Amino acid sequence: GGIHLWPRKFTLYNYQTLLSRSQIFRASFVSVSRTVLSTVLCTFSTAMVAYTISRKEFILRRFISFIYVLTMYIDGGLVPTYFLIRSLGLTNSFWVYVLPGLVSAFNLIVIRTYIGGLSDSFIESARIDGAGEFTIFIRIILPLCKPVLATIALFIAVDNWNAWFDTFLYNSANPQLSTLQYELMKVLQSANTMSGSLLQALSRAAAGTTNTVTPRAIRATMTVIVSVPIIIIYPFLQKYFVHGLTLGGIKE
Repeated sequence: GGIHLWPRKFTLYNYQTLLSRSQIFRASFVSVSRTVLSTVLCTFSTAMVAYTISRKEFILRRFISFIYVLTMYIDGGLVPTYFLIRSLGLTNSFWVYVLPGLVSAFNLIVIRTYIGGLSDSFIESARIDGAGEFTIFIRIILPLCKPVLATIALFIAVDNWNAWFDTFLYNSANPQLSTLQYELMKVLQSANTMSGSLLQALSRAAAGTTNTVTPRAIRATMTVIVSVPIIIIYPFLQKYFVHGLTLGGIKE
């Protein structure tokens, strides 16, 4: 009783208890590294493939587009995918977080459609000046595609930040490669059962104090910890969404 909108007593004890585990900081570093590296590499790779298949002079563009679209409807399944990753030597490796999803079919279609809406005058003018395809891509296409690239980058960043199942499948035996979301999953499972080893350790840490560690408090604390980075980053990319809606064609 007596609890209304504000808590009865403000405390950061649950955060202190949870952040006292060194594994949380190690997992945070892995998650941040994975998110940053995947966002940069996946966005650049997807944009490069999208520019290639958007060119009408590329005779295989329809076939390659069909192959990518086909992967959105046909999946090899979990077991064949695991054997493929293992045969490639990506298990117990950091690169399993980056390489398998280097190019996404959905993101590829979005960027290709955006590039297709740009005027060919940019590319023709650059070719007249002697620019090659890679120079055109880097200095002409990428700056013009900044709104859609920012959108795709946010999609990739959120997907990688929230991912935990690939850690469970491929890197669960290596605590050094554990991600923050995987640690959240383990915390939630342990918090659901009072006999969980993690909750016992937290309760022992709280022994002799007036503070109490409860499963609900641990769940809420860990959820806030993994949500804050995305909440902070999202407003900085919001302006590109608005710019993408107002970006018009070129007048000749």
